[in-house]
Amino acid sequence: MQKNIKYWIWISILSDKVSLSTLHNLYEKYKSPKRIWKLGKKELLNCKVNITEIKEILKFEYRQNMENYIYYMQKNNIKILTLNDEKYPKKLKEIYEPPFVLFAKGDISLLNKNCLAIVGCRLCSSYGREQAQKFSYYLSRKNFVIVSGLARGIDTWSHIGCLKGKGKTIAVLGSGLDVIYPPENKGVFEAIAKSGLVISEYIVGTKPSPKNFPRRNRIISGLSKGVLVIEAKKRSGSLITVDIALEQGREVFALPGNVNSKNSEGTNELIKQGAKIVTNIDDIIEELNWTRGRFSCPSSIDVKQK
Repeated sequence: MQKNIKYWIWISILSDKVSLSTLHNLYEKYKSPKRIWKLGKKELLNCKVNITEIKEILKFEYRQNMENYIYYMQKNNIKILTLNDEKYPKKLKEIYEPPFVLFAKGDISLLNKNCLAIVGCRLCSSYGREQAQKFSYYLSRKNFVIVSGLARGIDTWSHIGCLKGKGKTIAVLGSGLDVIYPPENKGVFEAIAKSGLVISEYIVGTKPSPKNFPRRNRIISGLSKGVLVIEAKKRSGSLITVDIALEQGREVFALPGNVNSKNSEGTNELIKQGAKIVTNIDDIIEELNWTRGRFSCPSSIDVKQK
């Protein structure tokens, strides 16, 4: 556990209470969570922090029990990567307002590998389920690390396809690492933590909340060379990930779908707007100039369902 870790844990707790822009402005000025910890009301006002956020920053309750957090994470094999850690993912440092801290279970070396995000709607069709598994299965066998959000639907099947192919996958949570959501994904969570990686910017004990998921999505796309959307409705949350990916300069790929299916309205619209149309893994490999691989991938072969 690195020096001054309690200050990083504190700022990670604050990042759920205070805007990231405020915290990043303070970090840019003071270069250290420890120095931010020591600031008083007058200094914070001079930094143009509003009074509501000052009250949050100075709250004693957020500064308590740091040793308990540290003990819990050590006991449960949760690693802590801070923004100034050499193992912190390089691609994530490039994005706007990156997480101050990543809490991780599993193989943290995956964070700096060639990652590809696969996302889509929660209420996916059988077509979406099969394609999510197939693409993640074969792409992982071409040495891509598959990144998704462990949500119901496309996320889950993307992780499962990767696990079936004995590839590597990263699950990014919108909750603390001790709060598995959805709860039925406990087995998938454990399998990923054992052979891949589960990460979150949220301190243990944080419950899933609607506001957490757009922030989680910026990590999914931020880690990745590109984002593949399997299925998405017109107002799908997956399209938020696409918007963020475009802002981050990532490639966007979309799988075409049945024009009569609501689950394909979003993906078909993305293709009309210029997303790269994808019908097999070669479309992605060629676009990203990725040629290294361990296996040939007959992309027309479907992964068998269990």
